[in-house]
Amino acid sequence: MDKKDDRPILVTGAAGAVGAIGRNVTTTLLARGFYVRALVRREDDRSAALRDLGAEVVVADLTDLPSMHRAIEGVSRIYFGMSVSPSYLEATVNTAAIARHHGVEVFVNMSQMTVSQMSITETTDSPQQKQHWLAEQALQWSGLPVVTVRPTVFMEGFFLFFAAAGVRENDELILPLGNSITSPISSIDIADAVSTILAEPTPYIGRIYNLTGQVTADLHHYAKNFSDALGRTIRYRDVPIAAWADKLRERGVPAHVISHLATMAKLHQQGRYNRLTDDFAELVGREPTSMHQFVKLHAKEFSR
Repeated sequence: MDKKDDRPILVTGAAGAVGAIGRNVTTTLLARGFYVRALVRREDDRSAALRDLGAEVVVADLTDLPSMHRAIEGVSRIYFGMSVSPSYLEATVNTAAIARHHGVEVFVNMSQMTVSQMSITETTDSPQQKQHWLAEQALQWSGLPVVTVRPTVFMEGFFLFFAAAGVRENDELILPLGNSITSPISSIDIADAVSTILAEPTPYIGRIYNLTGQVTADLHHYAKNFSDALGRTIRYRDVPIAAWADKLRERGVPAHVISHLATMAKLHQQGRYNRLTDDFAELVGREPTSMHQFVKLHAKEFSR
């Protein structure tokens, strides 16, 4: 693939775990022949793996000015994504200020779909979601060439990381989502959308993309997808949000993350995730991964 120049693309969160959009964006861009500067918080096996793939690895703190100057100086484009964190807003503004100073071509911001239902007078109970809304406002004021990506709930979170044990041990999809209807999307698909934007950003600057899965359906529908993919009956079992949150607390999940996830569950029950768009297909030129395909891909983690 022809490139405008040899300047790298900066990818934050490149060593991420759950979701791992940054890591998948790094892998995809490298495979397409782009130079990638992968930002990580520390040197470890994950950063070594990125370096082995051909990425330029830089250790930096998104909230630290000197280290972010080192990370951004000389790059052409930026993907900005960060896991749930009390410092999210500070990190966004810090990165944006330095990006503007260095004159980047595009700033692709990973937000979330709940922001589309928020306003100057209405937010949610999740501090993280409020920070995402505020971050979008700050980026709009910044004058940067921004593309905003707002995915719905990740398959890798509620339907893998938090659900695998129940499916594996009890043949149950155990989630606190009530009778909600939802449209989860795979983080690999989100990474494909981001990579498409970064590869040739000009047509997308200033736009917002709300990314959903193929269908919007209830949890019994997705339990049937699990059944069909695994070849055994999987049933959906709703659980109270408080009890589910207690289980997360026992697993050592940080309090601010639990607060965010509990709010997501509550918003599901209120029907706020019943959304369906064609934005992914418009960007990438294919349909997003179905739940059946996703479960087949991760079948080992659901197997007894």
